[in-house]
Amino acid sequence: MAPPRTEKDSLGAREVPDDAYWGIQTLRARENFPVSGLTESPLLVRAYALLKLACVRTNVTLGALDERRGRALAQAAEEMATGRFDREFVVDVFQAGAGTSFHMNVNEVLTNRALEVLGKPRGDATELGPNDQVNRGQSTNDTFPSAAQVATLLALRALRGSVSALAESLCRKATEFARLPKAGRTHLKDAMPVTLGAEFAAWAAALEHVVEALPAVERALAEIPLGGSAVGSGVNSVPGFRTAAVREYARLTDLPLTVARDPFEAMQSRWPLGAAAGWLRTLALELVRLSGDLRLLASGPATGLDEIRVPEIQPGSSIMPAKVNPSAAECLSMVAFHVLGADAATAYAVQAGQLEINVMMPLAAYEVLFAAEILTRYLPVFARTCVDGITANPGRMERFLAESAALATVLTPKLGYLKVAELLHESERTGRPVKELLVERKLLTAAEVDALLGPAALLRLTDPVP
Repeated sequence: MAPPRTEKDSLGAREVPDDAYWGIQTLRARENFPVSGLTESPLLVRAYALLKLACVRTNVTLGALDERRGRALAQAAEEMATGRFDREFVVDVFQAGAGTSFHMNVNEVLTNRALEVLGKPRGDATELGPNDQVNRGQSTNDTFPSAAQVATLLALRALRGSVSALAESLCRKATEFARLPKAGRTHLKDAMPVTLGAEFAAWAAALEHVVEALPAVERALAEIPLGGSAVGSGVNSVPGFRTAAVREYARLTDLPLTVARDPFEAMQSRWPLGAAAGWLRTLALELVRLSGDLRLLASGPATGLDEIRVPEIQPGSSIMPAKVNPSAAECLSMVAFHVLGADAATAYAVQAGQLEINVMMPLAAYEVLFAAEILTRYLPVFARTCVDGITANPGRMERFLAESAALATVLTPKLGYLKVAELLHESERTGRPVKELLVERKLLTAAEVDALLGPAALLRLTDPVP
């Protein structure tokens, strides 16, 4: 192994592994914050790389950086955006406030790679410095939230596809089960009938509504503080930098990024990340409900509802032979629970801003991006391993429906609420079907009973009233 190189920062000199692209400030962060072993998302690395590329190009265009070093830094940033240096981002998620440690990790990797491009040794501060050329006109305070918001936009773009795909799977099942009436349940007690298809369609509609709420969150995230430098004023940047850098960043990311309408507010408040976490929370709550309903409908087979059967994807017990559990739905709930926790952590981070900056940005960025990532990964798997393979158990649904006294609700317009209640109580006490009691008491003829409670009537009962 090559001997370590010596680098200097404002606190002194330290030895850095010669094969590392990161430098002395990253070294200090590794030593100071050995907390979790977790690191920021590769999406944040990509977003930061493209941000730095936009800033380098803008500074060259505006004369704030010479073309020779600008080309080298641009090449380094382009390579970083491809994921080439992902292993070089070693700073823990829990780090110095505002993300300064991570930001300097970015700056050092870019600087040392650019030095290589220039034919210079890593750490040669006489040629390039991580706090100077690559950071010209910038601060952690404006670049970290800008990159975090762009990374979140990219993450939500991917997640939107996963949510829509799950909704489509549910819609296909809704069509397949459209003519299968079953007992409805409110308060987990017998209620008026629905179709199994209507239940699946309702779950799909809930997800579609969540997706329809996403554009408002995306608009908030697209308004970024880049160019604000330390506090929003743009100190140390050249005239025109803010607008030009945001425009170039938008072009590189293919996102509708805009300059913050109030540059000082955009430095202080991290509400766009809070809005993203809130949207993810809403999605997670719907997924928890969906998962719970599927598990309930698939419960049994002997002692539960057993109205649907979910695919058997793995053995469910280490002791009970042939037991199979709704494992995919259970996993979905756990993923969603973590998203709810991520929202809580993000909420605390967002409210912890003070005056001109929110120093809790690294936590908020990590939680939002991790939550989006695990949902994006698992929702297509859940659709494939669970929803797509669900089958109905018509015999079970028919039996429950036939036994449901709630169907007598349709008799109230003819017989009145109290009379129907009296019949239901007698049916429960004697075990005799309501249909039989109706005919015996000559309240209705057999034909009238069939017209109100027969198979054809059941499907009519499940249709929404126009």
